[in-house]
Amino acid sequence: MKKEAKIRPFWYSDIFVFPKLITIVTTLDQQGRVNAAPYSHIMQYDVMQKNPRIYLGFRNTSHTFHNICDTGEFVINCPSADTLADMMETARFHAEGVNELDHTCYTAIPSRKVKPPSIQECGQILECTVDEVINLDASQGHVIGKIEALVVDEELIDMGREERIRALNLPIGLGDEQRRYYYYAHTDRLDTYELKDIEGEDDEKVAMATDLSWDEAATKALRRVPAGVRRTVIREAEARAKEAGLNEITADFFASLSREAGMGEEVLKRFQDGG
Repeated sequence: MKKEAKIRPFWYSDIFVFPKLITIVTTLDQQGRVNAAPYSHIMQYDVMQKNPRIYLGFRNTSHTFHNICDTGEFVINCPSADTLADMMETARFHAEGVNELDHTCYTAIPSRKVKPPSIQECGQILECTVDEVINLDASQGHVIGKIEALVVDEELIDMGREERIRALNLPIGLGDEQRRYYYYAHTDRLDTYELKDIEGEDDEKVAMATDLSWDEAATKALRRVPAGVRRTVIREAEARAKEAGLNEITADFFASLSREAGMGEEVLKRFQDGG
């Protein structure tokens, strides 16, 4: 039997189990002093490569939030589960101006595009500048950051997804109890499922069905679009063509729509390579 739970402060942690990525955000204050603190209220905001952005939530009284607002820069570091004890050390409420990294095994290294340091021991890092600050209410501040650099350990670049997941060994935050006991899962067990086409559908007849004429080059480009979204692409492309008074989809017209939607060569290559 289901029962409605009261929505209380910290509902997302105390009541609702909400798996989240664990990160350590490094910043500088106006005096140039390093601050490091763990944050899991984070997710991708703009996923395309044209203007990649990330979204973070903070208590608006935190040193990290104040530093970000004052300097406009921050770094998101993703620690390994092997260093969870050190990550938790950065969660302690040190006085303003204290560099939490000094109390850990972590090594601060220069970042490439921003002034706050990165953490050597973190396998993947996002260097960011502020795109927008949102004061949600009297206690919360949210930041949309522009990703200036995506930095990873060199050996991870050519790994397949499963090998990279295992190598990073990222902890998964599962919330806390009484703001004192924190729970984490580990990426030591993976289940993989393949997204298959709908049974009984002929991909070439159904997924390539069009109302307008498509020239040969446009048709070839369309075949590179994953079958699962191809009909949506056809529908939207033909609607735009009709708005423009066109009776045929040309390669140039389809390429312009693809670029506008962020579906450039790199995106199509990702689907082809499975990367």
